[in-house]
Amino acid sequence: MPQPPRCGISARAAGSALPRPRREELGLARFNALTRGDTLTALLSCCGSRRWAERVAAHRPYPDPESLLAAADEACYDLTAAELNEALAEESLSPQPLVGARGPGTLAAHTALRAAHAEYERRFRHVFVICLDGYRDDELLDQVLSALRTRLGNEPDEERAIAADELRRLARGRLARLLSTGP
Repeated sequence: MPQPPRCGISARAAGSALPRPRREELGLARFNALTRGDTLTALLSCCGSRRWAERVAAHRPYPDPESLLAAADEACYDLTAAELNEALAEESLSPQPLVGARGPGTLAAHTALRAAHAEYERRFRHVFVICLDGYRDDELLDQVLSALRTRLGNEPDEERAIAADELRRLARGRLARLLSTGP
């Protein structure tokens, strides 16, 4: 059985510390053949900006996954402040224990994680987003705590740019997983 996606600390489903479970994986050919409404639904599960989803959907059919991912990246780079707010608002936060985070000190680390999330939201007025692709389960908690501590020291404009890039990485990873099987 494939590993669950691990591309972010925020999630769209309340009560989850990781992205919501995958929908049925599509494959590029099936993605290209979806109705416009189904395409938008699939894309909005990757990034909560309606304009982002519409821009990516408008360029179908894509000849290969790399073209689709490049279009998704470009659409993320072009998000306005309001569109970024919309996408960040769709990311819900529920800092529950991370997969693989076990052992001595884990309860204290999760308490620190919840407190850091609360401080981050108070300071920046949006949830903390981070792409965790490429990290082992036993590294997740340390990565999130370290990033939170570092990013809490940022100025709001600097942090907004970092959050936008992390959101782009999250959308890219979610989209890649959505397409990972099929023709």
